[in-house]
Amino acid sequence: MSQATEATTTGRARRSPRPPAPPTAEALPLELAELVTDPDTRIVVCCGAGGVGKTTTSAALALAAAEAGRTVVVLTIDPARRLAQSLGLVELDNEPRRVDVPRIPGELHAMMLDMKRTFDDIVVAHSTPERAQQILDNPFYQALSSSFAGTQEYMAMEKLGQLRAGDRWDLIIVDTPPSRSALDFLDAPNRMSRFLDGTMIRLLTAPSRTGFKIASAGFLFFSRIISKILGGQLLRDISAFVSALDTMFGGFRERATATYELLRRPGTWFVVVATPEPDALREASYFVDRLSAEQMPLAGLVLNRTHPPMTTALSATRADGAAEEALESGREGAELAAGALRVHAERMTLATREQHLADRFTSAHPEVAVRTVPAAAGDVHDLDGLRGMADALTGPDGDTPTGVPRRRVLPARRR
Repeated sequence: MSQATEATTTGRARRSPRPPAPPTAEALPLELAELVTDPDTRIVVCCGAGGVGKTTTSAALALAAAEAGRTVVVLTIDPARRLAQSLGLVELDNEPRRVDVPRIPGELHAMMLDMKRTFDDIVVAHSTPERAQQILDNPFYQALSSSFAGTQEYMAMEKLGQLRAGDRWDLIIVDTPPSRSALDFLDAPNRMSRFLDGTMIRLLTAPSRTGFKIASAGFLFFSRIISKILGGQLLRDISAFVSALDTMFGGFRERATATYELLRRPGTWFVVVATPEPDALREASYFVDRLSAEQMPLAGLVLNRTHPPMTTALSATRADGAAEEALESGREGAELAAGALRVHAERMTLATREQHLADRFTSAHPEVAVRTVPAAAGDVHDLDGLRGMADALTGPDGDTPTGVPRRRVLPARRR
């Protein structure tokens, strides 16, 4: 082959078109109506990053299940007490309260976790009265039970185990704590076990188990060092607390393990909630991967607070162009028409961005079903608002004003 021919052949090879990019994976539909009405579904855990609407999603699913005839309790860990307001209650506490919903075949109950009271109840239930009072009065315990990192998540697990053991409820829906990371809820039992098995805890319990008389010189040296760092009184409070709690350590571990296994049994489903924002979807992606690694059942992703347009027939570009033409015409009402067209263009641009983020998530997790929920006009603060969100969560996939499936923000592009 001549050099000229070879060069021509090489040039053609370089100019040959690239193979087309693989099509974007289409999200599977998330059928939440089937999930919450299935009698085999006993626990639904709504999880995700803070501020994505887990509380409202949990309450709306609970309402939908009660309206389908189930006896439901929704457990929230929302310190803002928004759930109580949306259910028409003055307040919620650590025990389930019946919600008065007229003309429904089922029952709806709600409660808000009080982590200190839950911890206190555990102490009282699993120790003698004298030992329980000794623990409850301990200053270190009072700090641990109200502010220790992970206590809220662990107590949410404890309360879930208590509710499930009672067998009073057809369905328990859990609104996980507003943690910085959605993974904190799954990590809580292991974190508590690590704390109880930690080196410092074992050293502090050593004197109570072996007696101060035979405490090693190494431990006494350790005590003096820690006493200087923490202060003598705090060290004594910790040591007294750990000594009093020593007999309960095994119970903590056993219940943590049992509740963790409860989340893996048939009848439990996780619903990951996110908003169409990069950080929230990144957190959702981490959680999906973790659930898969732990072999826990994932129902799908609720993409909350999306902004679908009123119509998808007019693109953002065409809407902007039409707005310019309207203004140039100078006709009566031209400014109003141009304003409406520009609002539509902005909405289409926002919806396109949200759909792009949703497509990226689906490309990474094609096996995860998706349900999009449009943003409400305002905060959900009553049963009517909750019922509207429940309809968006449980309605048929294709039943929307624009005909766009509920698993999408915008219709799929034609190929």
